[in-house]
Amino acid sequence: MDKNLDNKEVKKKMTDSLPVLCSQRWILSYLFFWGFFFAYSLRVNFSVAIVCMSKSPTNNSSASKILTNNTTQDQCGALEYANYTNERAEFDWNRETRSSLLSAFFWGYFVTQIPGGWLADKFGGRRVYGTALAVAGIATVLIPVCARTHIILLYILRVVCGLAMGTCSPSATSMWGRWGPRLERTKLTASHQVGKCHTMYYNSEHFGRLRSMLGTVVTFSVSGVLCESGFDNGWGSIFYLTGGLTLIWVFLWFFLTRDTPNDHPRISVIERNYIITNIEYNANKRTGKVPWVAMAKSVPLWAIIIGHTCSNWGIYTIWTSLPEFMKNVLKFDIKANGALSAIPYICGAFMAFATAHIADFLRSRKILTTTQTRRSFQTAAFIGAGIFLIATGFVECEKRGLAVVFLCLALLFTGFERAGYAVNHIDIAPKYGGILYGITNTIATIPGMVAPVIAGELTPNDTSEEWRNVFYVTASFYVLGAIIYCCIARGEIQPWALDKDNLKETELFI
Repeated sequence: MDKNLDNKEVKKKMTDSLPVLCSQRWILSYLFFWGFFFAYSLRVNFSVAIVCMSKSPTNNSSASKILTNNTTQDQCGALEYANYTNERAEFDWNRETRSSLLSAFFWGYFVTQIPGGWLADKFGGRRVYGTALAVAGIATVLIPVCARTHIILLYILRVVCGLAMGTCSPSATSMWGRWGPRLERTKLTASHQVGKCHTMYYNSEHFGRLRSMLGTVVTFSVSGVLCESGFDNGWGSIFYLTGGLTLIWVFLWFFLTRDTPNDHPRISVIERNYIITNIEYNANKRTGKVPWVAMAKSVPLWAIIIGHTCSNWGIYTIWTSLPEFMKNVLKFDIKANGALSAIPYICGAFMAFATAHIADFLRSRKILTTTQTRRSFQTAAFIGAGIFLIATGFVECEKRGLAVVFLCLALLFTGFERAGYAVNHIDIAPKYGGILYGITNTIATIPGMVAPVIAGELTPNDTSEEWRNVFYVTASFYVLGAIIYCCIARGEIQPWALDKDNLKETELFI
């Protein structure tokens, strides 16, 4: 007993003397924050830019149907918007072309998820992550030139961006499996919101959603302004700015990061020992034989796959179609379009921040088990988001402010996912974080390829009635995901994810 007490005191003194704010693990977290900020900027910039790249459909007969549908030009501002878009647009892209350009990214993104996770687990996430952002940044800078040269080149660049970006999340998860002490995997989001690093803990998944939302929010907001006021006819500046800043970040990434604590030349001995002794397996050993068969048979893994896929159908529909919906149905002008498209994501980021703490509070006080927490928060996310998306479809353009409120509430509920499927990978298999995320996100990328096309097919005339069908389809996926995830999801580490020689020790951590 005395020996145990002595060990606890030694550990306490060691923890108290640890560097936090300027530690290497926190520097890595700051770089990841900005890395995903730029990653998601590159990912969603095209959704706003395409609104001012392509000529407005309000010049054709479909538009007149919208204008005569019990609305006036004064109420909806359609005339003002049409005049603006005619001056700025360069391309005669129809609905099908715009939808296929938006989905082209996901054809590349789909391919590299699992290879990216495997490469990161096997050879290190630093090279994979940094190279991916470098390739995506260069491809983004080239978009204006290639778009004006030939549309095939634009398709190729969109696919290349997807190929590069598909490796980002798996490689980040893999790196945090080697850098994140087990007691610092839960509340990192809050530290970036309020700056209290000494009392907050890290969670790569919660943090990932915050940074991705921040990238989405800023990109939607800034891109709307650049479309109207930027150089190179407005829309070109969106790609030059986001791509150029990403390339600057890449230089900092390779200079400041390493794959493991043992590889880092500037880490303190205390921090290195702290990280190594607080990871459930030997992080210096690269992943050996992967239990593919056991993974394929794992019911909890299939719960994550289904939850991830249903969630992505909704989020990809909103990401790719929200600017079009606000432009063509709600009749917001292009400058307001970018800013107002961002508002719902601010709500989602706020809720992601809040649910990270609520969920961990419930678990730490043993009010809910991990399984109960994951199931209840994910169900709330699905049901709440589905209800308010459907409500959005019933708002007429003269009451468009109410539609923004409903969209905010829908995205607010998606924030509950941060305590649902999004952290469940690490719950059931921390050792195989990169590969596991690659598996689930590969399948969950299919909605990114299909949802924009379905939305385009369902909305040939851009009427509110047609857009309701888009929201009905999305809500149907949410309901399906809620039912299945709530029934079969688990929060405990699975036997196939344990090191045999560390079985007893790992069970003590649960």
